[in-house]
Amino acid sequence: MRTTITVNGQARALEVDPRTTLLDALREHLGLTGSKKGCDHGQCGACTVLVNGVRINSCLSLLAMHDGDQVTTIEGLGTPGDLHPVQQAFLSHDAFQCGYCTPGQICSTVGMLQEAADGWASKETGDLTAPAVLTDAEIRERMSGNICRCSAYPQILAAIRDLAGEAG
Repeated sequence: MRTTITVNGQARALEVDPRTTLLDALREHLGLTGSKKGCDHGQCGACTVLVNGVRINSCLSLLAMHDGDQVTTIEGLGTPGDLHPVQQAFLSHDAFQCGYCTPGQICSTVGMLQEAADGWASKETGDLTAPAVLTDAEIRERMSGNICRCSAYPQILAAIRDLAGEAG
């Protein structure tokens, strides 16, 4: 199967088996190993990337579903000399330990902040007609699909809380 996706701003044509997941295409065919294969069942969030600005578990999504889509991985968010604000917040708050989940946590945070800004509700959202308020409970609920095996949750929450404060 031949498909074309735009990854981190660059059009990439791939010829792969139709059963190839987006995660495997990124890691094995494009050499973008920032997104991790944690559980391969969509339960841990280590493989989270942004597709057309929306966060998804790339291990659960076939590449064939994304022909023509825009994919952003951790490698496309910032550079060592010019970090994305979420990357900088995670660094400033020491929001990682082993770092395995960090790319997925960061991509998920970028997507989650946009969802909140766009008015998407979560289980914790009280008033569906008001702008989203990113309380600790709201942030925890919205990030619940991303697991940190090292338990850096307090630092991750602090980083996101600071970002939410800057945004609102």
